Amino acid sequence: MTKRRKSRLGAGEGRTAFFFLLPSLIGVTLFLVVPIIASVVLSFTNWKLLGQPQFVGFANYIRLFTADPQFWPVVRNTLFFTFEYLVLNIVISLGLAVWISSLKRGQRWFRVIFFLPTFTPGIAVAIVWMLIFAPDGFFDFIMRSLAIHIPSVLTDQNLAMQAVIVVSLWAGVGYNTVLFNAALDMVPANYLEAARIDGASAWDRFWKIRLPLISPTLFFGTVMTAITSLQVFDQIYVMTRGGPGTATATLGYSIFQKGFQNFQMGYASAIAWVMFAMIMVLTAFQFWLQRKWVHYDN
Repeated sequence: MTKRRKSRLGAGEGRTAFFFLLPSLIGVTLFLVVPIIASVVLSFTNWKLLGQPQFVGFANYIRLFTADPQFWPVVRNTLFFTFEYLVLNIVISLGLAVWISSLKRGQRWFRVIFFLPTFTPGIAVAIVWMLIFAPDGFFDFIMRSLAIHIPSVLTDQNLAMQAVIVVSLWAGVGYNTVLFNAALDMVPANYLEAARIDGASAWDRFWKIRLPLISPTLFFGTVMTAITSLQVFDQIYVMTRGGPGTATATLGYSIFQKGFQNFQMGYASAIAWVMFAMIMVLTAFQFWLQRKWVHYDN
């Protein structure tokens, strides 16, 4: 009787748990699983948003890799943005985190100050910076005041992507700064004190003690930053619309352009899955590299 009672109680708890999880399951199914399956199916069609989609097999992917003259420049722009933004974000945020952790007072205030931009909507940030970098805007005024001649940033093919990276850094560095600073605060003080007594310099204490101990957090921040940077869209849509020419066009913007401006939803879905494949490859590569530099405290 005891075993039957326990099994009935377990079944009742399972039904109760399923009842509470059901709204989330429905939401995940409707807004995540179904769109993913639909995008896979659409990538093999020529659906133009209106009318019935027609199955075309691998034609979209063949066109993407062999016939579209804009695809490879867009991939190159995406990888360039990802690499430069990722390196600068990690270096700057780690440097700020170390500086904040060295302060005797005001650490909380500086965490709040650097984290505030992450609360600002990306579109709003991009609009403000677009006005700053606009021809005859505030940036041009500062450059003229310093007698420095720089062409209009957003209309120069060599500088437009750098402007997008600057805006992305301003908006995104704060998250990793707070993340890394929290990890640095978790490093046991007795480790650092013992190293200092043994004559280790500040650089040695950081490089050989603090950095290895926060490497799991550093790895997490690197992976998440790489994933989000490959999907960059807001800043480019507002500030440059992929221009001048295709200098700032990325895969995220190309998906929007093909799907919602040219009404080539099938082709846009194919681009989306290529971007997904790139994200997976980059993430797998980072997980492979972690064995060489990430140290987990056992």
